[in-house]
Amino acid sequence: QGLLRSDSIPEVGEDAAATVDMAETLSEEERDELRKELAKVEEEIQTLSQVLAAKEKHLAEIKRKLGINSLQELRQNITKSWQDVTSTTAYKKTSETLSQAGQKASAAFSSVGSVITKKFEDVRNSPTFKSFEEKVENLKFKVGGSKPAGGDFGEVLNSAANASATETIAEQTQE
Repeated sequence: QGLLRSDSIPEVGEDAAATVDMAETLSEEERDELRKELAKVEEEIQTLSQVLAAKEKHLAEIKRKLGINSLQELRQNITKSWQDVTSTTAYKKTSETLSQAGQKASAAFSSVGSVITKKFEDVRNSPTFKSFEEKVENLKFKVGGSKPAGGDFGEVLNSAANASATETIAEQTQE
């Protein structure tokens, strides 16, 4: 964009006001000289743009002949960019930090799971739960009558579920 600007850019230490004043103090000969130089630079820019367009066309033709398409180029660019990103120290530090955080989170979840398991075991071994379990066992014995009391709570639940399923199937068969 700097090449296309028609106004002059002050040099370091040059005052912008002095640049404006300079345009007013130029002689007609100096103005003509600058106009010629401006036209020459604009012509050079136009020529360079045409050369660039021709080079880009040639590049596209070579890629077409080699069978390189836009998708392959995109894939290569992404791969290269990813390699560039992963080689940065910021990425390595972030990756290491996230890995450590993941390990800590995993350890925390594991300990939470252990605590929950321990609490369930404590509840199951509590006198209240034992009393409830005995009542369910007695109810099972009274309803089923075939097995004596003393099975564990899981067996009681499985037995009740099986009995319910059997009753449902029998009802469907009768219909």
